[in-house]
Amino acid sequence: MGAEALPVTANYNNYCSGGEAPLVLGLQASALVDHVARVDWSLLDQLPGERGGSIPVAIEELEHILGEVKTHIISSPDDSLPMKTIAGGSVANTIRGLSAGFGISCGIIGACGDDEQGQLFVSNMSSHAVSLSRLRMKRGPTAQCVCLVDALGNRTMRPCLSSAVKLHPQNYVIQADDLTREDFKGCKWLLLRYGIINLEVIQAAILIAKQEGLFVSMDLASFEMVRNFRSPLLQLLESGGIDLCFANEDEATELLRGTEGEQKADPEAALEFLAKHCRWAVVTLGPNGCVAKHGKEIVRVPAIGKAKAVDATGAGDLFASGFLYGLVKGLSLEECCKVGSCSGGSVIRSLGGEVTPENWQWMYKQMQTKGLTLPDIPK
Repeated sequence: MGAEALPVTANYNNYCSGGEAPLVLGLQASALVDHVARVDWSLLDQLPGERGGSIPVAIEELEHILGEVKTHIISSPDDSLPMKTIAGGSVANTIRGLSAGFGISCGIIGACGDDEQGQLFVSNMSSHAVSLSRLRMKRGPTAQCVCLVDALGNRTMRPCLSSAVKLHPQNYVIQADDLTREDFKGCKWLLLRYGIINLEVIQAAILIAKQEGLFVSMDLASFEMVRNFRSPLLQLLESGGIDLCFANEDEATELLRGTEGEQKADPEAALEFLAKHCRWAVVTLGPNGCVAKHGKEIVRVPAIGKAKAVDATGAGDLFASGFLYGLVKGLSLEECCKVGSCSGGSVIRSLGGEVTPENWQWMYKQMQTKGLTLPDIPK
């Protein structure tokens, strides 16, 4: 069944009634809702796959995990709810952060189910001024992901994408429901996340983005995705269509192990490898900060020492928000990394991939302390 334009709600009408194209466009082929909870290690030990990673599961397994969460949940005085259900997905986290925390005009392109989870996604994103005029609604369920956070703040994700609605890029040229050049016209950046399920739509989006003169940013998703689908990832990088690449330490070293040998699989070597194919390359190092390269310039920036790590969910996504804000504003490479360090530090102070108003204020104070220009947020 074909896709439909989303029904206009009060919030939707406020942010998606036309006007100028968003500066940053995020491609998330399927809307996603995150169920985030702090759980004890015994539940994580029961799950197949490595702790700290992200492995797709069927709807039956996702529902089983959600049922088990109830008996393994860890309450925290910092959180009013034991489990948070919010709009999720790496791209959604990044553009929501860019819009809400930095005042950058953002939109999302993709598909959304017509169920309760889909309406939650629409409500959450539109409430943060993210344009949804390029989000198609389709009949069927919205994708979901269980984000399990351990006592140390590390997160393990189990997304259910198999039954979710998706765009169909093979018809994007001739059908209104698919990607078209009009979707990208007037935008400056396209943000995407590497994924084998949506590889065709990613390839199609990059092609159109380049035709329209957009910069393209890509996140490497997870070390399992890099490990299991390295060949098509390398083809994307070697195509020259990726201008900016974000990788965490595990993803970066996993990429290198299959390309240049075990002995050189370290973040610095991975940074050099990525920089051969991308104008900007960034490797985040968790509590050790990040390293980045642009042209011949290499910078290393420490993490925010005062950040209280409650949940690592969204740390890389919000780092990308800050870094991209810096690029949009013409900041230096080092300043981009510093802003990214501040925004990445802001989201780990509470549960889930959405920064609270209190933690945005914390971030602004950190930026001010470092001499960074604060964003001009519309009132």
